[in-house]
Amino acid sequence: MARIGVIGGSGLYDLEGINKIEEISLETPFGKASDVFTLCSLGNKELVFLPRHGRNHDISPSRINYQANIYGMKKLEVDKIISISACGSLKENLKPLDFVIPDQFVDRTNQARKHTFFDEGVVVHVSLAYPVCNHLSEVLFEACRQAEVKAHKGGVYLNMEGPQFSTLAESKLYRSWGMDIIGMTNMAEARLAREAEICYISLAAITDYDCWHSQHKDVTLEMVLDNLKKNIENSKKVLREFIRAVDEKPDCSCRDALKYAIVTRPEFIPEEVKKKLDIIIGKYL
Repeated sequence: MARIGVIGGSGLYDLEGINKIEEISLETPFGKASDVFTLCSLGNKELVFLPRHGRNHDISPSRINYQANIYGMKKLEVDKIISISACGSLKENLKPLDFVIPDQFVDRTNQARKHTFFDEGVVVHVSLAYPVCNHLSEVLFEACRQAEVKAHKGGVYLNMEGPQFSTLAESKLYRSWGMDIIGMTNMAEARLAREAEICYISLAAITDYDCWHSQHKDVTLEMVLDNLKKNIENSKKVLREFIRAVDEKPDCSCRDALKYAIVTRPEFIPEEVKKKLDIIIGKYL
C-alpha cells in the first residue's frame, strides 16, 4: 500500500487523534533521519510522520539530514509528501496566520546542504521547473477550504539559510525580486522528493511579516512562536481533510521524473552506487 508522508515543522511534532501503529528507526545510506518515523492510520489511509527538526526541536535548518529524511520516506513506501512549515510573509496581502501553498522555490542557502541523491557515481539531471505536485496542490487548497482556514494557492517560497532571521536590507531585496514568503527548509525537500519520484506539496503557515513592514514589529522568536501555536491547530485540521481527500494513485508526472534524467549508462554506474540507490533508480537499470 502506498503511504502518505507528513513532514512536521516548527510546533508540529506529533499527530493527535490519528491512530499510531509503530515507530520505525531507520539507518539509511545517507545517515540517520531527524527522528523515528511514526507509522499511523486515518480511516483506510496509512501515513508516515516525521518531525524535521526532531521531536525536541534540536536540529537547526542547516543541519537537517534532508537526504536521510526523504530516503526513509521512500523506503517506507511513501509516494506523496505534505510538508508543513512556518514562514514569513513578504507581501502585504499574505497576512500572519494565513496559509500559503507555494508552487515555486528560490534557493538562497549557502552552507552546502545535501540536496541530491546523485552526488557520486551517477549523473542525473531531473527537471525542477515545477517543483511541487499540481494535483496535490489542488487537493490541499480544497482541504483548506473544507477546514475553513484562509489559504493562498501559489506563490514563491524563498529558502534562506538561517538560523538567524533576515536583515532589513535582505528583506527589502527579496521583496524587490517578487518573492512571496520566506522560510528555511522546503527547497531541499522538494529537490530530493522529485529525485525520489515522490509527489511533494508544502503547506506554509505565516507567522510574521519578516522585518520589512513599517507598521509591524521586527520579527522576534516570541512573536513567531505565539503565531505558530495559533496555526498548529489549523494545520492539523487541514491535514486531516487532506488525508481523507487525497487520491490513492494520482495521475501526475512526479512518478516518473527520472525516466529520461539518468545520463550515466547503467554499465558505468558502480555496483555499490546501484545498491545504495536501488529503491530510487533500480527500476530504470
